[in-house]
Amino acid sequence: MQYGGRDSKTMKGKLLTGVGLLLIAAALLLTVYNIRESDRAGAESEEMVVRMESLTAALPERLETEKKELVPEYKKNPEMEMPTVEVNGQECVGMIEIPALGLKLPVISEWSDAKLKKAPCRYSGSAYLKNMIIAGHNYRTHFSGIKRLNPGDSVVFTDADGNVFSYEVTEIETVGGYDIEKMEDGDWDLTLFTCTNKGKARAAVRCREIEE
Repeated sequence: MQYGGRDSKTMKGKLLTGVGLLLIAAALLLTVYNIRESDRAGAESEEMVVRMESLTAALPERLETEKKELVPEYKKNPEMEMPTVEVNGQECVGMIEIPALGLKLPVISEWSDAKLKKAPCRYSGSAYLKNMIIAGHNYRTHFSGIKRLNPGDSVVFTDADGNVFSYEVTEIETVGGYDIEKMEDGDWDLTLFTCTNKGKARAAVRCREIEE
């Protein structure tokens, strides 16, 4: 009986070791997958930015003239729909730039899980109404780094017509994963958000526009 008990403990130990090794292997595979997904998304976003910049540079003279007007059209009519430009099959409202993180990314006009895998998306609101919310995946090439931003850091949004909106980070807060009301609450000119590392909550970066 004594030997049988010892054999049982040995088998149990081997089984637990095997399970542990499988869990480690699964974690490593998941890490590799996430890194590859991040790299893929980063490359796709970079390609979209290059394409979008080339399209913006080729704006018709009419739009160039409008941009030089004393009062831009969006200020006369802030309720207007934000213009879009098609980039690689996606309708984009503009580009977001975060100098502290070395990021410049396209912003897709509407969000979905599939679109978020390509680039950050407008979740709601408008730059013209000073209530835009932009969602981004927790990829290191997308919005993972926004959790490290500090109050005073610069954020720049350029719309599809080339109008530039400058912001500074005011605060960063953690919002429950399903607390949509809290995410949309408050008088913020711009909000950027992404999942926390554990994925159960959202990191929300609140910004104020810097008026010229």
